[in-house]
Amino acid sequence: MSPMLSAMRDLAAHALPILIAQLASIGMMVVDTAILGHVSSADLAAVAIGGGIHVSLVFGLVGILQAVAPVVAHLHGARRDDEVAGVLQQGFWLALLLSLPGIAFLRAPDFALAPFAMDADVAAKVQDYLGWLAWSLPAALLYRTFYAFCNALGRPRVLMGIGLAALALHALLAWGLALAGWTGTALGVAGCAMSNVVVGWLACLGAAVWLHCGELGRRYRPFADWQAPRWKTWRELLRIGLPMGFSNLVEITAFTLVSLFVAGLGATVVAGHRIVANLSALTYMLPLSLAIATMAAVGQALGARDFPGVRVLVRAGMVMAAIGSLAVGLLLWLAAAPLVNAYTDDPAVRAVALGLIGYVAVYQFFDALQTIAGHVLRAYRVTFAPMLIQAFCFWGVALGGGAWLCYRAPTPLGVAGFWLAAVVSLLAAAVLLLPLLGRVMRWAEEVS
Repeated sequence: MSPMLSAMRDLAAHALPILIAQLASIGMMVVDTAILGHVSSADLAAVAIGGGIHVSLVFGLVGILQAVAPVVAHLHGARRDDEVAGVLQQGFWLALLLSLPGIAFLRAPDFALAPFAMDADVAAKVQDYLGWLAWSLPAALLYRTFYAFCNALGRPRVLMGIGLAALALHALLAWGLALAGWTGTALGVAGCAMSNVVVGWLACLGAAVWLHCGELGRRYRPFADWQAPRWKTWRELLRIGLPMGFSNLVEITAFTLVSLFVAGLGATVVAGHRIVANLSALTYMLPLSLAIATMAAVGQALGARDFPGVRVLVRAGMVMAAIGSLAVGLLLWLAAAPLVNAYTDDPAVRAVALGLIGYVAVYQFFDALQTIAGHVLRAYRVTFAPMLIQAFCFWGVALGGGAWLCYRAPTPLGVAGFWLAAVVSLLAAAVLLLPLLGRVMRWAEEVS
């Protein structure tokens, strides 16, 4: 078997459990959307706005903690496994620290909601939703630190198992609390939030048990010889992770916060946008899973100073992501109507969603390439320049350009303006990140 095919096989084997785990994670948002689509348009609009804020915060903080992955991958590739457990422990400490300002924000989000026009009923539901989700934040950050650790070492199967169990439990709890009225009345969006809190802590507990008793626990003993917070390790994690966290925040807000920008267009538009945003998030899981697997493999190869292997891995990841994204885009285009119909019974909401779904099908290819490039650069611990590129593309082009197209263009496009700008922003990100990756790869080989 050629090195390229061997690399593709190994990446596929690593990426598949990650993909299932990622789909299970995003599936919890899909469950909320599908259930609340049968409650009311106000509840669906509330989860669109509140979910966008919550996901933006979590992904930003998680991005910082993802620095655990390239650090652990390098150590493992360099056969310095005795240092791995200490990095994980410092990641856990950092997760607990980061959760404190996050909880404070979610419990009092008024200043973030105030600039955006929305119905009073929707605003009240958003605040209730975020207030409940605040209590799941420490669990989410601790679990994602564990997630980064497992992926860096090429052991993602446990994440798949926990993710599927969490999704199944959330589907049952959210339906019972939000729609079926298990507490005596249907709680709507608050019921979905309560389910997220319960399931989040159970997933965190399951991860801790496996980490103590499972394969990695027996090998690395991460809970033995527990370390106090160490500034030296934190400094390395923050140097890599802060730009990663900001990049995550920039990229996710370019899509999730559109719900806030279009809140003044009415609950129907917000609800239709939310459905398409859900589908966009689902399709993004394929290139993201491949990118995470590629980052881990490249990080280990860099630790071992296997530069020819790095080049093969990068090419394999790019080819697989490009082919997969084209297939997903075509499938999404062909299955648009039944997918949208599964989310809502409201004909007006369906019409909005069907008018937007084509944009998601179109931008898959560019999204896949820029995602792989960005994650490989993280394996090289190059995070600042990609952050600047993504800030320009996703905040400048996608949000700034989208707002102009939506409201101020000679012929305002409404919410479709944001989705058109998203296509342009992803193309720009791919055009800028790919040459940067090539230069970094050449530089690393020259100085080795």
